[in-house]
Amino acid sequence: MSIAAAHTHLSAQLGQEVGLSNWITVDQAMIDQFAATTHDDQWIHLDSDRAARETPFGGTIAHGFLTLSLASRFAYDCFEDLPGQVMGINYGFDKLRFLSPVRPGNRLRGRFTLTDVKIRKSKELLRTSTLHIEIDGQDTPALVAEWLGLLIFDH
Repeated sequence: MSIAAAHTHLSAQLGQEVGLSNWITVDQAMIDQFAATTHDDQWIHLDSDRAARETPFGGTIAHGFLTLSLASRFAYDCFEDLPGQVMGINYGFDKLRFLSPVRPGNRLRGRFTLTDVKIRKSKELLRTSTLHIEIDGQDTPALVAEWLGLLIFDH
């Protein structure tokens, strides 16, 4: 598929939901591992007794960046390479907001809506998707973001 054909193909999906990922359960072990990896050991993530006493959350909550980092997994569930695409590159986020805390035991999934696609260079498409990371059983998502991805083609 040429880059022009890929652009036409994706443009036909603008404004549509283009992916709904599998669920992932966030547990305290995952939160602890993320804290160890990122050196972010703030007590609201790690000390369940103190978090139960001193926060409105009733216990620990996941790091916002842990929730955001799951976006990559959700994208793998939702997007396949287009014909001629040799790779996809995370290009960044716009309008990222953390709306609801994620507690240990919550199940999360990603919901993607295609909002823009542009030919950036002769072999690059810039795809913008609105990402909602949903919490099972809750109306308010954990986060909403505009995610930009570069799709690189071989010709």
